[in-house]
Amino acid sequence: MQIRHIAFTLIALGFSSSVWSQSQHGGHTGGSSSRDSGCIKAKVSNFKPAHLDTIAPSGEFSFTVSGSNGPGHIHVTIRDQPINVSVENKDTFYLVKGKLPAELKNETVRIAISAKAKNSQCDNDTGWLLKVSE
Repeated sequence: MQIRHIAFTLIALGFSSSVWSQSQHGGHTGGSSSRDSGCIKAKVSNFKPAHLDTIAPSGEFSFTVSGSNGPGHIHVTIRDQPINVSVENKDTFYLVKGKLPAELKNETVRIAISAKAKNSQCDNDTGWLLKVSE
């Protein structure tokens, strides 16, 4: 009876350790990163003027977006107010241009960008700061 009990315990331990090692391994797909493999995040770059540069009221700004779902899916705001922008298709990216509102003077503002991708988990919400002169 005791030999049977010891044998059962050894088999159970051997089985549970192999299951444990398999659950921790993640397979050959790289574990949790396999969920993100289909995500191409919308990329926002080439901010002009650069971060924390000084710009005149009504001054122009621009940036590029790639991996977006299209021009209608790129939105710009300053202090939660929508900003009108032009979006030019350059084949591999979009060139986005806009102007600061004239009433912004002598302050630092954030140009907030929302670029929607084909997969909503890959959207990019970003922005940069500009100092507005008098």
